[in-house]
Amino acid sequence: MPYVNKPRPYKKEWDQQQTRDEKKSRAARERARYHMDKDGTDNNGNGKADKREGKDIDHKRPLSKGGSNSKANLRVVSASNNRSFKRNSDGSVKKNT
Repeated sequence: MPYVNKPRPYKKEWDQQQTRDEKKSRAARERARYHMDKDGTDNNGNGKADKREGKDIDHKRPLSKGGSNSKANLRVVSASNNRSFKRNSDGSVKKNT
């Protein structure tokens, strides 16, 4: 987690998003998260909606690998599991072999 000991630079991040024209893709991800929170999630298959507090919404197939923000491609996982994938120098997730 890069911002543990210092405040997160929201203004700088916003400027970078505008430069890269990320607004549409970020909005789609936020809408997907909103719907997962609103509808609840059945992450463990018990038929009951689980709370997402302290957990991340993960893409089963990453966006960088052609995945989508559809509910069928999303799942709830712990933050430590979601953020521990090995990444390539361009930030994409390394392929498991």
